[in-house]
Amino acid sequence: MRTFPDDLAQAQRDWSATYRLLAEQPGRTALRGRLHRLSARAWFHPCWRDRRPSPAAWRDLRELGRADGDGREANRP
Repeated sequence: MRTFPDDLAQAQRDWSATYRLLAEQPGRTALRGRLHRLSARAWFHPCWRDRRPSPAAWRDLRELGRADGDGREANRP
């Protein structure tokens, strides 16, 4: 698994946690707004300035967020 800047990794963990809360409480405008802001923070992060992330990089980042929040392992079987 590749490494990511700490603030980007935290934004992804926060995104995953917010997404889970929104799934439990649909229609919450505040949660949808937070999810939107976190998505923008990840998409426009300075580490992507010179080159947009590959699909594999996005997958690794998403797995990082999932591993911390829902008990799933970061590596796929």
